[in-house]
Amino acid sequence: MPIKIPDTLPAFATLVSEGVRVMSETQATRQDIRPLQIGLLNLMPNKIRTEVQIARLIGATPLQVELTLVRIGGHRAKNTSEEHLLSFYNTWDEIKHRKFDGFIITGAPVETLDYQDVTYWDEMEQIFEWTKTNVHSTFNICWGAMAAVWHFHRVPKYELAKKAFGVYRHRNLQPASVYLNGFSDDFQIPVSRWTEIRGEDVRQVPELEILMESDETGVCLLREEEGNRLYIFNHVEYDSTSLAEEYFRDIEAGNQIDLPQNYFPQNDPKLTPQNRWRSHAHLLFGNWINEIYQTTTYDLEMIGQQKADEPA
Repeated sequence: MPIKIPDTLPAFATLVSEGVRVMSETQATRQDIRPLQIGLLNLMPNKIRTEVQIARLIGATPLQVELTLVRIGGHRAKNTSEEHLLSFYNTWDEIKHRKFDGFIITGAPVETLDYQDVTYWDEMEQIFEWTKTNVHSTFNICWGAMAAVWHFHRVPKYELAKKAFGVYRHRNLQPASVYLNGFSDDFQIPVSRWTEIRGEDVRQVPELEILMESDETGVCLLREEEGNRLYIFNHVEYDSTSLAEEYFRDIEAGNQIDLPQNYFPQNDPKLTPQNRWRSHAHLLFGNWINEIYQTTTYDLEMIGQQKADEPA
C-alpha cells in the first residue's frame, strides 16, 4: 500500500517522480483498512528535505501508512516558511491527545548545547514522557536519539574535537534482531555530528542493546524493549548529496571543515558521490514498520493502556 500524505505537500511530487507509491486522502477513504499512524516530529532546519527523506523510507512498505507532521509549538523555524508550517504541520499541543503506532523524532542543529540550554527542552521532555503512553514504538534519530537516551537513562553525550563526517563502515552486532533482518554483516552509513554517545556508558544500562557499531565512529543503533524504542545516532536517511551540501555550505560560510571521509570518489569534491547506504536505509525502516504492524493493537486507543492500568 502507498503512504498517505497531503496532495499539495512538496514531498508528494518528489516521491511520485521517484516511483514511490503515494495516496491522496480521497483514495485512502475508499479502502476499508486502518492505516498505521506514524508521527514525524521534524526538528531539522530544512523541514521539506527531511519530510521527503523520511516519507521515502516509510512509503516503501506494502502497508498503508498515514504520516502526520509535527513541530515544536514555541520554536520559530528559520529555514522553512510559516505558510508551509501552517499548511502541513501540527504543533505537539495540537496532537498530544492522539495515539500513534510509530513516532519519529529527528535530529536538530543544537547538539553542542547542553540539553537544558535548548530553548524547547522543556517541551522535548514532555514529548518523551508522552511517548510512553501515546506511542507504540519510537524511532529517535541523531540529536533526537541523544536527547532521548539522556532523558530516559542519563547516558551523556561528549563533544568531539573534530566533526565525525563522512560515510563509515558499521558492523551488524545482532543479526537475529528483527530490526536488522536482511542486513549485511558489514555496511556503510553516513555520519555527521560534533558529539558522540560512548559504548562504555551504554553498556552500563542493561535495558539498552547495541545493534550497530563502527570502529571509527562508535555506537550507531540502540534498541530498547521498553517502549519499543530505537535510537540511531547517524543519518541512514540521508540523500546521496546531503553530506556534499553540508560540506559546501560550510566552505561558503568560511567554516573550517574537512572533506567528508569515504564519500567523494577519489576524494575529489568535483565528482558526484555514490550512494552506498540506500538499501540498508530501506531495510531498517521497513523492518521497523513491519515490527510495528506485527505488535501494535488494532484499536489505537488501546496503545499505552496497559501501562496506564498498571499500579503506580
